[in-house]
Amino acid sequence: MTSTLRPPPPAPPRSPATAPSPAPRSPRRRRSWRQALRRDWQLYSLAILPLLFFLVFRYLPMLGNVIAFRRFKPGGSIFGEYWVGLRYFRMFFTDPTFWEVFTNTLVLGTLTLLFCFPLPIVLALLLNEVRARRFKRFVQSVSYLPHFLSIVIVAAMVMQLTSIDGTANQLVRIVGGDPVAFLQQAEWFRTIYVSSEVWQTVGWGTILYLAALTTIDEDLYEAARIDGASRLRQTWHVTLPGIRPTMVTLLILNIGSFMAVGFEKILLLYNPLTYPTADVISTYLFRMGFQSSNFSYAAAIGLFEAMIGLILVLSANLISRRTVGTSLW
Repeated sequence: MTSTLRPPPPAPPRSPATAPSPAPRSPRRRRSWRQALRRDWQLYSLAILPLLFFLVFRYLPMLGNVIAFRRFKPGGSIFGEYWVGLRYFRMFFTDPTFWEVFTNTLVLGTLTLLFCFPLPIVLALLLNEVRARRFKRFVQSVSYLPHFLSIVIVAAMVMQLTSIDGTANQLVRIVGGDPVAFLQQAEWFRTIYVSSEVWQTVGWGTILYLAALTTIDEDLYEAARIDGASRLRQTWHVTLPGIRPTMVTLLILNIGSFMAVGFEKILLLYNPLTYPTADVISTYLFRMGFQSSNFSYAAAIGLFEAMIGLILVLSANLISRRTVGTSLW
């Protein structure tokens, strides 16, 4: 007789209480900085030159700020001869010329920020709407070109355009006016400076915004179109929120350099006739330090300017983090 083998009955399903729990994963070991440095030393070696640059040209010169509190004499010790405390700070706080220079710095910095910060955003939004690639590349090339010109060349061009026989005065003669010596009249300096700054920086400033525009999801525009949003509404509710982190970051960086208004360009364009509106803290420091050899007085003003810049950056970063939710740190 042959017997048939029957399969064993299926095991009853286990309740969740008796089901075996999955084995716990072993915690991932975190590499120490020595292990990371040993593994990727080629990549870290690329940071040596930038770090040396900042060490030599940014951090080591900070030691010289001590002469703002010490009497410095050319040819003597680089850290000053003897301690004078806050003498030089009291000097420029009671100096009417300094407050005139300080006001000019605030005015030029505000005008530069008001015009040079939003215009790259507007230009980037306009270029983003252009569909003709050749025209778009042409506009980008033309707007980028001034950034690569030297400050000396830009200043020479401004002088030629605003001279008595320059292009600006030729247009004035065409409409029947009299020639104007623009760079010899204090009331024209701010207009000339801000206009040249816009012409030189706006095109270059659009690069980061155009790169940020490429990261916005196209599905958001599609959803906005389905909801009936116009192009203006799409820009306001989709495009601008998409590039808001970039805008906030650049705004904080621009506020950080608010007090350091373009020293080189102003130094090349201004003259004693335009001092009432053109002289800023950086040019005043240059005259006090190198022309008057009053290095301790100039160091005190420079330290005061740096402290204001630091306060502006920290305040802008704090306000941005609490109101917008985006900040540098």
